[in-house]
Amino acid sequence: MSKKDSDSQRSFMSFMYRGKEIFKPLNTGWIDERVATVREWVANVYFYTKNGRTIMIDAGYNYERLEEKMGWLDISPSSIEEILLTHLDTDHVGAVEKDSEGIFKSAKLYIGETESKYLTGELRRRVLFKLYKLPKVDIENEIELLQDGDVFYIGDIKVEAILVPGHTLGHLVYLIDDAYLFTGDTIWFGSDGGYSFLNSLAEDNALSIRSLERLEKLLKERGLSPKIISGHTGWTDDLEFAFRHRDKICNSMKKQKPHDPTAPYDGYDEREDTEERARGERLPKAWSYENL
Repeated sequence: MSKKDSDSQRSFMSFMYRGKEIFKPLNTGWIDERVATVREWVANVYFYTKNGRTIMIDAGYNYERLEEKMGWLDISPSSIEEILLTHLDTDHVGAVEKDSEGIFKSAKLYIGETESKYLTGELRRRVLFKLYKLPKVDIENEIELLQDGDVFYIGDIKVEAILVPGHTLGHLVYLIDDAYLFTGDTIWFGSDGGYSFLNSLAEDNALSIRSLERLEKLLKERGLSPKIISGHTGWTDDLEFAFRHRDKICNSMKKQKPHDPTAPYDGYDEREDTEERARGERLPKAWSYENL
């Protein structure tokens, strides 16, 4: 179902969110010497490289141009042996579903134990204020299940899994080498700071807010200020900006204010995502109206 669901999302969500400044994906390219991304319409998949080893964070849609754009980054799908999945929505898992092209069929997948219940059918994913059930995800790759707080190493890359339920009931974020936090659909960056992710797509909005507050507390207690890298709205290294509206959730039914001039009118228009830019420019952090 991943191809069909990817195509239907592209059509429906483009119509639903056009002009609202909801999705603000990074174009394909490098954030810094460690982190690269491929843009898939409104979503980003990420790659983290250290000492010659590259891991992938989320697998995106069942997206026909993924291998092409990975080539812009000089990353081969065959080099990816581990993929960290934040959650199992189509735009984060499509490239490893059974009916995908199978370019990562040999990769080991890491998934939260609670999130895996969407695979078994014990849970069904509901969106649009719980009015619509997404198709069941079907995966054949090797899977390792993770618990909240699990710390493990992939080569010499340190990974910590942190449970942040709300958007889905088993959503994880990944803290890598204590310096990079990949948040999937936990944080939404507006031009005035971070919010809990979109209200219309959450399993439990109140739980999302509590998870975001807990995540901020965890980082502050440890004295950490990682680069915070989101699934749909870019990245920031400003902890205060990232958690400024931690007690609020983005209302995806309204046009966002303050206006963000960097937000595409239609996130599914990829004309600005080019190989030349991917190879020649570093990706800027999330835009803030305070920089005016």
